[in-house]
Amino acid sequence: MTLLSIDGFKSLETHHCVTGSMRHIYEFHHFPISEDLLLGLGAGVGFVYWHMKGTMPFYGGRANVGRPGEEGLEKTAGKRTGVQIESFHTSSTRKAEKALIDMLAAGEPVMLQVDMGFLPYFDFPEEYHFGGHVIVVGGHDPALGQVLIADRDKELHPTSLEDLARARGSKFKPFPPRHAWYTFDFSGKRSPKPEEVRQAICEVVDGMLEPPITNLGVKGIRKAVRRTLKWPESMDENELRYTCFNIFIFIDFTGGTGGGIFRFMYGRFLKEAAAIMGDGRLADIGEEIYAIGDQWQEIAQIFHAAYTAPDPASYLPEAANHLLAVANCEQAAWERLHKIFN
Repeated sequence: MTLLSIDGFKSLETHHCVTGSMRHIYEFHHFPISEDLLLGLGAGVGFVYWHMKGTMPFYGGRANVGRPGEEGLEKTAGKRTGVQIESFHTSSTRKAEKALIDMLAAGEPVMLQVDMGFLPYFDFPEEYHFGGHVIVVGGHDPALGQVLIADRDKELHPTSLEDLARARGSKFKPFPPRHAWYTFDFSGKRSPKPEEVRQAICEVVDGMLEPPITNLGVKGIRKAVRRTLKWPESMDENELRYTCFNIFIFIDFTGGTGGGIFRFMYGRFLKEAAAIMGDGRLADIGEEIYAIGDQWQEIAQIFHAAYTAPDPASYLPEAANHLLAVANCEQAAWERLHKIFN
């Protein structure tokens, strides 16, 4: 028996799990749009240094992730393209699975949040968990008890409902997925307006230059410089090693950032924004931010080297020096964007 996808559903090779999953749904509804534009319209780029007790510290390149006071990239980008997007979550495995199967039976692919550490097609260390991953289920066979998952690669992944339930119900911090799923209404779909593009850029610039707390934005990058150097004081060698792997994942292509902790994607967004707004200066700054992505990739490689090295702590001063240089470059780039709109 062959597990088939929903009629009209096509799997795409994508960059970032959220925007890539959104693109799968947009394309299914005959609304082609780039991931870069979705990321930018959703004010989805920033920086966060975070270290919650009992978890590994991480660097994050996303913003507008749905924290209190934020509606989240998905809904923000939806509004700016005329698409109504709603999110749902439940503590009930049974309720979550029923909602999924009902939508699939109606011929609708479904966007879900999961812990990627429980997905069998990934090859992560056993200890690795990240519950902020987003996928699309594009097919289901009740007789087999399997679904077809579209992730960032073009291949569709047959996965048992049991494995999917574990991934959806993971309790690993800091981002337990809580069986979350999304619905989309494309009845009012449209192209973004220049004013909406301007507002989206201003939201990212404000977040990078005037964050509400020092863990965020450029201040967060500078805090990461200081805190990274102190990791050996509070971690044993094994904890430090997997922290370095975690940082690598959150910056690199393999972790779903599009490379350069989302700076490559945002640089391309600014080129699209330049065309929409008729302002070539945005494309110039886009090139600059894209180049900053190259610097972030160098940092990712330092952390990957630390992960495999006999003494991971010996790599931290080099990483901190690169981070400080990136902080200075980011400050200058975001200030140039700020000047354009003020």
